[in-house]
Amino acid sequence: MAEAQKTSLWGGRFTGGPADALARLSVSVQFDWRLAPYDLAASRAHARVLAAAGLLDPEELGKMLAALDDLEAACASGEFRPTVEDEDVHTALERGLIERLGTLGGKLRAGRSRNDQVATDLRLYLRDHARGLAVALLELADALTEQAAATIDTPAPGMTHVQHAQPVTFGHWLLAHVHPLLRDLERLKDWDARAAISPLGSGALAGSSLPLDPAAVAKELGFAAPAANSMDAVADRDFVAEFLFFTALVGVHLSRLGEEVVLWTSQEFGWVELDDAFATGSSIMPQKKNADIAELARGKSGRLIGGLVAVLTMLKGLPLTYDRDMQEDKEPAFDAIDTLQLLLPALAGMISTMTVRTDRLAAAAPVGYSLATEVADWLVRRNVPFREAHEITGKLVALCSSRGCELDEVTDDDLKTVSEHLDPTVRQVLSVDSALAARTTPGSTGPGPVAEQLAMVQHRLDTWRLWAIEQVVPR
Repeated sequence: MAEAQKTSLWGGRFTGGPADALARLSVSVQFDWRLAPYDLAASRAHARVLAAAGLLDPEELGKMLAALDDLEAACASGEFRPTVEDEDVHTALERGLIERLGTLGGKLRAGRSRNDQVATDLRLYLRDHARGLAVALLELADALTEQAAATIDTPAPGMTHVQHAQPVTFGHWLLAHVHPLLRDLERLKDWDARAAISPLGSGALAGSSLPLDPAAVAKELGFAAPAANSMDAVADRDFVAEFLFFTALVGVHLSRLGEEVVLWTSQEFGWVELDDAFATGSSIMPQKKNADIAELARGKSGRLIGGLVAVLTMLKGLPLTYDRDMQEDKEPAFDAIDTLQLLLPALAGMISTMTVRTDRLAAAAPVGYSLATEVADWLVRRNVPFREAHEITGKLVALCSSRGCELDEVTDDDLKTVSEHLDPTVRQVLSVDSALAARTTPGSTGPGPVAEQLAMVQHRLDTWRLWAIEQVVPR
């Protein structure tokens, strides 16, 4: 092994080292070290391109690749770690390479810059971890879908404005939380196609005068193509901002689900009970059973949204091409991945193990005059204009409210008093079962449409499973 050397990726122009304050501000290795495997993968591809250009002979290439493999193993085992003198992951890894190869290790820097290196590494990292997030999203979607299948015929009081609106099935309600996750997966796949562009070969901003082959590098690293413009390649962080939009919107979807679980598990609702393994208690009140996972889903959405806002704000005033401000792109992206990797499995476990109180749901379904719309629709089918039907039904509800009774409890005389258009046959629609059975249009809450929807969702989830396990970054 060659003698260890202190290395820096810049400095020849300077007669002295950086001030301690500058060094402390500039250092990023404490968070960008996680890019090491991707930087090493890009280094192997770059070494092969240098050899193809005649800038490394076959023996040098063999030594270079062997040293990179050894360095990767040392990083994975913890034998090689960054030091306090390493500014970033690139500096640390060059030090490790030179420790193994001596001056030969310095040849790898030819034709590339930290500007195109970091843009490449971050794309590789995000594309790789995006598939892991897709798997976690699918696990949550599976949990919701399984609960939906078990409650496909369970009546529930559908709500608007957190007020009883119309009866739905709880299976339909749970599937309504699956569809946003399916859209999230679609966005992630669309993002991946745009992120599959290799910046390597763009150098600092102007490309390289060396006879490199960016297309060969792109192919080896699993990218679809090399960047078309070297300046855009090193300046572009759209792929980070768009990824953070994806994670922020996932956070919003998880927050909405979490809020509903908080309501469903409250004493006032009592529709769902959480498994003990996915709930917490109180340090002072022995009776408490808290939906902490659902509450954390709400809380962490702000963190995910904040990461997106931070990166967009950082980017909005930057001139082309690379500016050091862009060092601030990584921590929000890393934090978003870490946050969702913790949150999604917890939510999936909470949903899959919760007990749905079907009796409570069914009892609540007709409460609050939720069948009023059925009366209005019944009148429309008897050729009453909906504007008038709405008015008549409203008067019927007002009568029931004043007497403290439900719609199906009014007398025949009461019906005649409210409107000449009402007669006893209206009672045919004043049941939850009839209301649900009447919903036959695609996408509605009727038994047939929900069964069709469930089958479609299960098929789409199976399709996404195949995409989520694809390997995009060669190992």
